[in-house]
Order: sequence, then C-alpha cells, then structure tokens
Amino acid sequence: MQSLSPASERIKSLDVIRGFALLGILLMNIQSFSMPDAAYLNPYAYGDMHGGNYWVWAFSHVFADQKFMGLFSMLFGVGILIFNNGIEAKGLPSAAMHYRRNSWLLLFGLLHGYLFWYGDILFSYALCAFWVYLLRKKRATTLFLLGIVLIAISSIINTLTGLAIPHIPPDEVTGMSQHWSPTPLQIEKEITAYTSGWLSAFNQRVDSTFFMQTYVFLTTFIWRASGMMLIGMAMYKSGFFNGKYRSWRYLNIFFLCSTIGLSLIILGLIRNHQANFSLEYSMFIGSQFNYWGSVFMAIAYAAILMIAVKKQWFSGLQKSLAAVGKMAFSHYIFHTLVCTVLFYQFGQLGTFSRLEQVSLVMVIWIFQLTVSPLWLNRFRYGPLEWCWRSLTYWQLQPFRKQQIGFGEKMSESN
Repeated sequence: MQSLSPASERIKSLDVIRGFALLGILLMNIQSFSMPDAAYLNPYAYGDMHGGNYWVWAFSHVFADQKFMGLFSMLFGVGILIFNNGIEAKGLPSAAMHYRRNSWLLLFGLLHGYLFWYGDILFSYALCAFWVYLLRKKRATTLFLLGIVLIAISSIINTLTGLAIPHIPPDEVTGMSQHWSPTPLQIEKEITAYTSGWLSAFNQRVDSTFFMQTYVFLTTFIWRASGMMLIGMAMYKSGFFNGKYRSWRYLNIFFLCSTIGLSLIILGLIRNHQANFSLEYSMFIGSQFNYWGSVFMAIAYAAILMIAVKKQWFSGLQKSLAAVGKMAFSHYIFHTLVCTVLFYQFGQLGTFSRLEQVSLVMVIWIFQLTVSPLWLNRFRYGPLEWCWRSLTYWQLQPFRKQQIGFGEKMSESN
C-alpha cells in the first residue's frame, strides 16, 4: 500500500468526484421522478421516443445509467475506510461508531423511501456497509477480486432468470410484464395514485418501496453495491484515489475502461433494439451489457477526474463540484423534495418529455453548483451532513465555520 497524500489533496479529489457523481445520478433519477415506474427500465413503456427525446434517452443510457451510481458506490466504500481509519487513529472503537453511523443511515433510508420516494438508495448502502466493514483490512487485490465476484452474482441471477422465462408459467410472465410494459390503464392508475394527494401516493409508494428493499435488494443491490464498494476500497488502498498514480497511468485506465465499457453498452443497445426491447430478452439478458459496461465506465470516469484534479482543469467548476460533493447527502434529498413536489403535488407526473426532463436537470445543476460554495463559505457541512455527524458522534457538531468541536478533524468525505 502506498503512502497517503496530504488530507487536503485527498479530500478535494474525492469531493470533486462525489459531486460529479451526485449530479450525474439525477440524469437517471429524473426518469423515475417524472414518469411511471416502468419507463426507467423500458424506454418504450411510456412517453415519446422520437427525435430529440430518443437521443436524450440514448445519451443517458450510454453515459449515465448505472455509471454514476457505480461511481458513487465506489466512493462510499472509500468513505468507509477513511472514516474508520480516522476513528482508529484516535484510539476509539471503530465498530461501534461505524454501526451507529450506518444504523442512522438505514433509518434515513427507510424514512426517505416510504415517506417520499421509492427509489431510495440509502437503505441499501447502509445494509451493505454493515458487512463490507468486516472486509476493510483485506489487501487491495483481494478486495478487488471479491468485488468482481459479488457483481457477477447479480449478473448470473438475472441471466439465469432470462434463460428460464420460456419455462416459467404464463401467469407469472404476465406479472413480470406489468412491471416491464404496463397497460395504459395500469399507467393511468399509477399516475392518479401519485398525484391525488400525499396519502394516496403513500399507499402506492409502500408497495414499490417494499419491493425495492426486498426483492430488488436481494437480487441486485446487495451484490452490485457491495461489489462496487469493495472495488472503491481496493482502488483507494492501491493509491488510485490518493492521486499517487502518474497521469499517464490514469489516462491508460481511462482509455482502456471507456473502450471496453462503451463497446459493451453500445452492443447491448443494438441487441435490445433488435429484440424490440422485449421482456423475454431485454429485461434480464439484454440488460447485462450495460450492467457490466457501467462498471468499466465508472472506473473510467474516476480516472479522468483524477487527471482533472491533478492538472487543475476547470478549477472554478472543480470548486463548485467539491462543494456539492461535501453536501451530497443534503443534495440527494433535495432532488427528492423538488421533484416529488413538482411531479406529485403539482400533478406533473407523466407530462414532461425527456427533453424537458433534462432541461429541469440542468436548472437544478446550476442551482446546486452556485449555492453549494456559498453555503460552505458560512457553514462547515450541509444540514443533513451535520445532522448525521451529530447523531453518529452522539454530540452536536460545529456547524458554523468559526465553531470548533469534537469530530472536526475527521474526514470531510463522509
């Protein structure tokens, strides 16, 4: 393991990448916020797919779908290492702090999922963190290989399910089709439920959230998220996220991973179009091209961003991205609040085209990139970061810049 670079440099690079990932995640989440559930997985389940709307979807699929979430998951794994290394360096018991910290995250995830939006990821991250923590002392190579194995488990599950579809009873396949390609009546019922008041939306959301936090978690999230966390931990231990690689090495990683990733994703896009995005092919087998391609793309994004930080490209933008990254928890929930109010409370669910969705995303990006540095000029953390840290340390943390208190020297990347 290579020696660590100064904390200020390390934290800056991690915050820049985290901010980049958080903003990118909204490119995909906006589809879940603004359209019926099925449209996220099956682009032809709802909405216009011609002209600019198609190209917005294609761009999001190739460059955003699972890439930014994979990148964020890697950084979450890095955060586990940094947090616990900091605790242990002070002679404190890291296990108690780690499990308290992630128990609170689990609670935040439950509240977020059931009260606001079924697409919550905090719950899954917390559960994965419970057991990933136990592997934190492993060598980088071991962590990387374990990460690949875990990611492969979900791929195997979905591939075998796809191969088994011809042998599954027709009534069960019909049930699957309701999630992949719902009828107009089913779509109308979903839209009506979400736009008919908070209680109606809650009743609709409970089933979706429970499904996400049970079946989807056990078949996909636990393997994918845990695997990406372990890969992130391995890359941190190897010196990747510490800026210890030479620029040419980052560049080689970027070109290699982006070439493999884009080749897989574009091949999958072609094959899914040839299959007309059918449930029988695209729901399980056809999704594996992007599933694996996104792993390579997440690493490619991390590599090019590390070069950008080292070379100080777009330094002004980097400062804003770092500020967003330091407030990633608050901004993630901010996305939910803005979008659920607009699409649910104001009854706009299903009315935004994909072009209009990306326009809204850009407005939110500009707002967050502008406001975040201004906020951090006065405050040490975002509001939810402050709340989470205070609950973790079981003591109020300093909030304004001039305040000093326990936990001040802990890594800002958590």
